[in-house]
Amino acid sequence: MRRRFPNATWPGQREVVDAFFAAAHDGDFDRLVAVLDPEVVLRSDRGKQRPGSSVVIRGARAVAARALTFARLSAYRKPALVNGAAGVVVVSGGRPFSVMGFTVVGSRIVEIDILSDPERLRPLDLSVLND
Repeated sequence: MRRRFPNATWPGQREVVDAFFAAAHDGDFDRLVAVLDPEVVLRSDRGKQRPGSSVVIRGARAVAARALTFARLSAYRKPALVNGAAGVVVVSGGRPFSVMGFTVVGSRIVEIDILSDPERLRPLDLSVLND
């Protein structure tokens, strides 16, 4: 496995993450694939109560397809700093639904980590950043 170093600047990371969400919102599969590294890895942790829902997905086309599926859900997202990098807090029904962290290298997303386990979200300080 090759070593990948994330972008050093938060604005550069944010630009790539925003492009990801714009493509997903528009339903543009090709634009989604273009912003994802061919070897991108998506990890989704839904928690102990829903272990069958936790997944690991590999590859730009598979991750793009998953993103399009969830882009149709009505949820509100706000930019956030997640482990020092660009991310989002997804809010549904006025409550935090998930936290998404992104690792961006160059102009592509190489990793997406999603936490949507209610028990693990509850104690977190989910302060969001202004646009």
